[in-house]
Amino acid sequence: MAATVYYDKDADSALLATKKVAILGYGSQGHAHALNLKESGVDVIVGLREGSPSKAKAEAAGLKVLPTGEAVAASDIVMVLLPDTEQRHVFTSDIAPNLKSGASLAFAHGLNIHFDLIKPAADVDVWMIAPKGPGHLVRRTYEEGGGVPCLVAVAQDSTGKAKEIALAYAQAIGGGRAGILNTTFQEETETDLFGEQVVLCGGLVELIKNGFETLVEAGYQPESAYFETLHEVKLIVDLIYEGGIGAMHYSISDTAEYGDSTRGPRIVTKATKAEMKKILSEIQTGEFAREWISENDNGRPNFNRYRTETDAHPIEKVGAELRAMMPWISAGKTRPQDASGG
Repeated sequence: MAATVYYDKDADSALLATKKVAILGYGSQGHAHALNLKESGVDVIVGLREGSPSKAKAEAAGLKVLPTGEAVAASDIVMVLLPDTEQRHVFTSDIAPNLKSGASLAFAHGLNIHFDLIKPAADVDVWMIAPKGPGHLVRRTYEEGGGVPCLVAVAQDSTGKAKEIALAYAQAIGGGRAGILNTTFQEETETDLFGEQVVLCGGLVELIKNGFETLVEAGYQPESAYFETLHEVKLIVDLIYEGGIGAMHYSISDTAEYGDSTRGPRIVTKATKAEMKKILSEIQTGEFAREWISENDNGRPNFNRYRTETDAHPIEKVGAELRAMMPWISAGKTRPQDASGG
């Protein structure tokens, strides 16, 4: 069944006219939401922990900053844009004790609500606006007069106006210009985690690393391996992004398309798909969420080891050297870590 899609015409901006919005966090999404809201005429403040290095950046952008608890107490809508692993602790210490009855508690990802890591009181609205793009893109497209498509979901409608308020919020950050798709916290959370783990991050990175290693181990130059297994990924993904798989096939050579059709299924096999289903089951049952929360509670030993191993992979060294020879790749682009608090 196709999703219902809302646009600017379906949102009532007047619903935000008398409301104060608190953005908790000033990272990738936080800076984009706060600045887009401000420029849409919304009364917005940023809530940060004491001593946050992001405070100076937010204030330099003309935003009012308060300690997290004070920001929550002063606001009618509280958008939680903190890392997933921090949200439950901040909810307990700063949000729950200060959240007004009838206020909105909002999220851009459903993990903590869907897996009951956060359990809001019954007298508040709980909804989600999830832009389908990183924060710097949410900000840039808004400044250009466009927007990034968003997902909207309601988990708790105490006021009877939760959906309408959520749509007004999405409109104010630019989502209504591109389309706001109706979903649920369950669907957004489970499909988002699956996409990250199986295709967009986990699957793609392992495919790239293993392809690079295979070529280098066969005696080919690391530079040639880098171009063929990492650099050109963007060229192919851009073609798919712009016109779908068919458009990509049309644009590449017949030799490449034949290799795609005959060899691709030998790489991603029925066994691979079976593992995908196993990963999806781990997400659906909450096994992954419990594992990730436990990893954080124990100081992230595995996470830190994986990050160190990735940083030390030869493809990262070769890539840094080759990208230095191609300054046009990053020319005119603001690094996400420079645009926000990180």
